[in-house]
Amino acid sequence: MKKIVLASGCLFSSTIFAAMPVNHPVGSSFTLSSAPNIRALSTALGNPAAPFLMVNQEDNDSFRFGILGPLSVGVEMGDVSDLDDRAEELEDLIDNSNAGNAAANKVRADKILSEIGETAYVKTSASLQVPFMPLIYKTKKNGAFIIDASISGVARANVISDEITNTGTELTTDTSFQAKTATDLQIGLGYSQAMWKNDHGMLIGGVKASLHDISMGRALVSLNDKNDNADDAISDAISDDAVSSTGVGIDLGAVWVSNNYQVGITFANINEPEFDGAPINQSCATESCAAAGRLVNKGKLTATEDYVMEMQTTIDAAVSTKGKQVTLGLSYDTNEVKDAVGDEYQWAAASLSYYGDSHYLPGIRVGYRQNMVGTELSYGTFGLTFLKRLNVDLGVALETVEDEDGDELPRSAYLSIGYDTAF
Repeated sequence: MKKIVLASGCLFSSTIFAAMPVNHPVGSSFTLSSAPNIRALSTALGNPAAPFLMVNQEDNDSFRFGILGPLSVGVEMGDVSDLDDRAEELEDLIDNSNAGNAAANKVRADKILSEIGETAYVKTSASLQVPFMPLIYKTKKNGAFIIDASISGVARANVISDEITNTGTELTTDTSFQAKTATDLQIGLGYSQAMWKNDHGMLIGGVKASLHDISMGRALVSLNDKNDNADDAISDAISDDAVSSTGVGIDLGAVWVSNNYQVGITFANINEPEFDGAPINQSCATESCAAAGRLVNKGKLTATEDYVMEMQTTIDAAVSTKGKQVTLGLSYDTNEVKDAVGDEYQWAAASLSYYGDSHYLPGIRVGYRQNMVGTELSYGTFGLTFLKRLNVDLGVALETVEDEDGDELPRSAYLSIGYDTAF
């Protein structure tokens, strides 16, 4: 049984209609940075003060809303070349060991484990806004309300390495594949308004409360377990054995806007809501459960993992032409936070965009973003807007791994498609 192949395939099929909670920007924001851009509705989902800017009242508009999406899909893998083949070889060495080949198999298995170590993982994600969300209503008295709804999730499969023992007739080990999943049903309500203005610009403040219903699951499959079914174990972690809990996150934000520049700050999840994590199964009558118990005792695996939506501060800035057709945007997260499966994120991003007033000349944007912690992956990003409403964005990691044919592949890729109303 090729457990890593089954694990990664099951993770992708199980999360293709979910979205990554908070730690990846939504839609065109992945290219544009976190700086609010009136030409891109998805940037209203970052800074709570941004919705105030998104409605063009000079044209007597009071509403702006999404139509379909954005739907975003991402995949990421560890810094290990030819991962599938190495994992399959490792399983074969352990499963097919006997008195005649155990010593040689152990040497080769130890070498593979030292090469992949704790860096072997596969991660999938996707994001989907509820149709016609977000919905922004701007009053005649300088206030704007936003309601937002989305479904979100993330899934990750990784290797937990342990010592391989030669009993003389076979190889035994507690080395295992672990899967973690999290889905998030989110509904948010926010308000923003102009707080102060003068001849040089305007200060806008905003607040947003988001209700999260997060479901988390975990499963572990031992390489030594010849009877356990990885596909079923991971599916059970996502559905039958998942633990759900609810919480509310509070965000605050402010933006100073002038004719040709703006600066902003966002405080996300200032109350740091906590969500229940799923315990790892140690009591069933399989080798995987027994291995889980031993790994917990060795300190290589935690019995339970609750999730705290940690506070994160983001600063942003942008300079632009007067009509915001051309914009240079920058944003930086001042501290790192962990997502629901334990990966760290702290984004730095920069972008240059052009949004014309013609329906026939597409808007174009290019950018660069890097995770300053954790994987430290960096992305080149690119996006197009057609008919001022259809947005397509692509992000590709600049770091690569080699496949079984020796060809280089990016370690991560991100694709987003959405259709919304224009400014």
